[in-house]
Order: sequence, then C-alpha cells, then structure tokens
Amino acid sequence: MEKVYLRNLKDSEDLHITFRFVNEELHVDRQFNFCRRINERIDIALTRIRSNIEKELQKRFKKKKNAEAQTEKRVEQEINIELYRDGCEDSVTDITFAELLHENPVGIRLRVMHKNFDILYNQPWITTLQVPSCVLADHLVYPTKLDLHFCSREHSKGLWYKAIMPASGALPTESMWELCGEGLIYRTTQQDVGHNLKLIVTPMNEEGLSGPPVEQITKCPVQPGPGTCPYELRQVVTPKPLEDPTEIRVVTYNLLADLYADSDHSRTVLFPYCPPKLLQIDYRKQIFIKELLGYNADLLCLQEVDQKIFEYDLKTVLGQSPHKFQGFMALKGDCAEGVAIFFRESRFELLATHVVNLGKNISTLPIFKDLWDKIKTNEKLAKRICERNTTLELCLLKVKNTDFYVLVANTHLYFHPDADHIRLLQIGFSIIYVEHIYKQYLKDYNISCPNKLGLLYCGDFNSVPECGIYKLMTEQFVDKHFIDWSSNAEEAVVDVELSQPFQMISACGTPETTNYTTLFSGCLDYIFYNGNSFDLLQSVPLPTHEQIVANEAIPSVCFPSDHVALAADLKFKSNSL
Repeated sequence: MEKVYLRNLKDSEDLHITFRFVNEELHVDRQFNFCRRINERIDIALTRIRSNIEKELQKRFKKKKNAEAQTEKRVEQEINIELYRDGCEDSVTDITFAELLHENPVGIRLRVMHKNFDILYNQPWITTLQVPSCVLADHLVYPTKLDLHFCSREHSKGLWYKAIMPASGALPTESMWELCGEGLIYRTTQQDVGHNLKLIVTPMNEEGLSGPPVEQITKCPVQPGPGTCPYELRQVVTPKPLEDPTEIRVVTYNLLADLYADSDHSRTVLFPYCPPKLLQIDYRKQIFIKELLGYNADLLCLQEVDQKIFEYDLKTVLGQSPHKFQGFMALKGDCAEGVAIFFRESRFELLATHVVNLGKNISTLPIFKDLWDKIKTNEKLAKRICERNTTLELCLLKVKNTDFYVLVANTHLYFHPDADHIRLLQIGFSIIYVEHIYKQYLKDYNISCPNKLGLLYCGDFNSVPECGIYKLMTEQFVDKHFIDWSSNAEEAVVDVELSQPFQMISACGTPETTNYTTLFSGCLDYIFYNGNSFDLLQSVPLPTHEQIVANEAIPSVCFPSDHVALAADLKFKSNSL
C-alpha cells in the first residue's frame, strides 16, 4: 500500500504532509508536499489537498486535444479525498490533526480517488541531503549536509555507487551504477577517478524503523588527489595513537576559514599565487581532515574554524569510529568562525568547559579589575581592545584510568601589524583567567599535587618569538619598558608589567615559519606546555622550506591553509606519577 508521511517537528505548530500520487491512466506521477497547522480541522486540510490535485490534473488536460475535454470533467467529478479508520465506513472529518495524532494514528488511512495510503507519523526522515562539489581520490567523501529527523546518523544507512556519465549527458541507467562503498563516509580510491558518485541514504532510528531513502549524485567526477603531501612525510613519526595513559599527543592548527579564503581579496591580494579552485573549501577540507586524522592525536586545538565546517565536517568525521573525538566550538563574537577543541573520548573524560571574550569581558570580570584599571584611562586603547572579538576557550579533562588532569586553553589572538600591545594585553588577561580556573580546579577536584594538573596553551598567537607574548610565556615576566607596549603611539601602554606563574615551554621551539605567504612569513603558532607537569617526548618535524615554497607559498595544492600544523607528544613527569 502507498504511504502518506506526517511530520510534526518538536516545538512546531506545523504539520508536514508528504505523499506520492501515481495514476497511470491520467498520466500523473507527482510527489505532493503540504504544510498545514497541526490544530487545523482535517476536512479543511483535505479540501486544500483535493484542490492541489485538481490543479495538477487541469495542467495536464489543458495540453490535450479538445476531443478529450469531456474526460477532464468526468475525472474532476470522481476526485474524492478522505481520511478513514480501518473497519469504519465513516470519514474522519470533524477533529483536528492534533486530536487525531494524540489518540492513535495506527489504522488511519488516506484515500485519494481509488488509491489507499497508510498514514505514517514521524517516520525517520531526511529534509536535506547534499554531496560535495569536489571529490578527490584517496580521501574521505561524505554528505556536506544531512538533516535528519526522528532518527540519527548512527543508525541510518548509506550506500555509495559509481558510474561514468554517458557522453550524451543523460544520467546513467540503474545497471550502470556499481556499488563501491557502504556507510555515510566513503574513502575513495584511484579506481574511482573519472566516475561520478551516487549516495543513497536510508534514514533509520534505533528501533530499526526506516523512512524513505533519498539520493544525490555528485555534479563532478572523482578527481586525482594531490599525490603524496608533505604532511604525510611528517606523519611517519605518528603511525598510531599513543597507548600509555600518561602520554598525550596534541596538535594545534589554523585551518584558514572559508570566510577569508573564498573572496576576491584573498584571490587577488592575499593568495594570488594559489589557483582559485584550490582555495575552495570543498577541496581544502578534504586535505586538512585527512591530515588531522593522520597525526593520531589525542587533542586537537583548531583556529579559524568555520561554523558549518565544524558542524557538518569536523564533528561528523572526527566523531566516527575508530577516532571518536568529541569537540566543542566557540565563535569569535558575531563572526561565523572561531576556535575549537577536540579530544579523543577513549582517553579523556570531559569535566568542564569555559569560553571568555577577551574584548567586552575585560572591563566587567572582577578578576580583570587590576589590569583593566591600569589601561582604561587611555580611551583609544580601551576602546580598541574592548571592541575585539578574540575568544579564549578552555576545557578541563581527566585522563581516564589515572589521577591526572589536563587544562587545555586555545585561542587566536588579534592580528593587526600595529597591535603588539593589544596582543600582549590579551595574553595578560587570558593568563589571569587561566590561573584563576587552574587554582579553582585544584581545589574543586582535591588535586593535592599541582603537577598532576597539566596545563596546555595552544593557538595562533599572531606573535613572533621576539615579541612580548613569547617572553611572558617562557620567562614569566614582561617589564613596563618592553617595546611592545609602544607599538602604537596613540595607544601606548604605560606603567604596565605582566607576570605569570607557570613554567611554560614551547613544544616545537621557535621554528622559522608556521605561517607562509608572499606577504608575510614567520612563527605565529605555538604549543605551550607546563614544564612542571610534562616532559617533551617529541615534536613532529615541520615541513622543510623547500616543501613550503614548492608552489611559491601556501595555501597550495598540498597545503590547505596558510599555516602549518604543529604536533607534539608529551608525558606526565615521573615525579607526578
């Protein structure tokens, strides 16, 4: 029997009605979609449905010869639409959909002319399925958008097929499609090059109930991948995840937000050396996701993360087995990008998260008062720093099956060339906040040995090692005469010195460059760790200068960002065990 699907999303007054009406005699084959109010009387909704079917028939009959016009009148008179219950001759008319569905929709059917339809309420359903515009061989492909209702990704099924598009441009016939993969994520192969892919998703819930499948075909065939990339050579030293619970592999990476890569300014000014197709997010995300997975890390601290990429790509792929990362994101104010932390669920238990804006919050949080009072009288300085949307993201993790904890901080500081003083103040405020949280958790979790609470501070600091941020982090003090304070004469910071209590060390040292474009190159990214808690086991070797400039600068065919990822393995000190 045919089916009618009724869907009422949570907290919505709308009732979505979908069914496919096929009548070979009348040459009608169309899916009808209606949105009615759930408190509407059924007879009113059925009148609207009948009217729409009549309009569809009229469109078709207008194209027929005058000799067939009598058939039109006869068919219109025979159109009848009603809801009825099994074993009952009377139609269901004088109640609302809400009342009907509250009682019990089982055994309710819809009759359209001489066709009977089963009523299915809140079946697993797909409202949106999209596939990427660019697919590379030897990379992961998955829906760029998949919106499910009354079911989950975990239980839904995906089947991937491949076929070569006919020269005529027509879609391949069913016999031409070859099954090539199962699941919602498929790793393409070299044998897929030149083939278009078709994904069929069947939505299912945990009870095994399924809804109507939906399919999408990629607009372009699978392309050859970029070949062996420099990051793959780096990953020779990270062939598998760490097993020792006292060891942690951490990665920090500025992904280059699509917001900044896909614009006329980026194509003509920032990255004119990079072909526009390589700046497209559907290309770049395949590269950086493969790169992230290949480090086999426990912690990922990411910057310039597009909100959509976080929701539909990173959470989707990193969250799947065998990786099973959990992540959370903090937007940079009203901007559609921000910072994100991911951690491997098999290694850590999440205890707490924090997000603080290092702009508007610095004038209001009590713990910032002493430093704020020293700068607030300089109106231009105060206005500039408070208008920044710089975000600090923290999480407290407990290492499973141990008594060790890790406080992870992740940020992306203000970038402007004349803003060394702003960045130094931002790190000053952030360290105050980190220290406050650190001391609070020592007390809250009864951590008697402070070394058992390791501190990691990662990110894109937009600051080279000669600046005050590196000095503050590694030497614990910046005096009031330091040159950064006067990087902008009108906003000069006077009589301010900064200190911090942690013995922080840069895991990757001070490499020549972590950011390389034709406009700028230098070391801006760091993994800082508390040397009282951790020893450094290894820092993953960075790409060589020759690799970075092979295509003039980055991003390029093998580098999806203008930054390179940093990765390091740390181990809790033996005196903490």
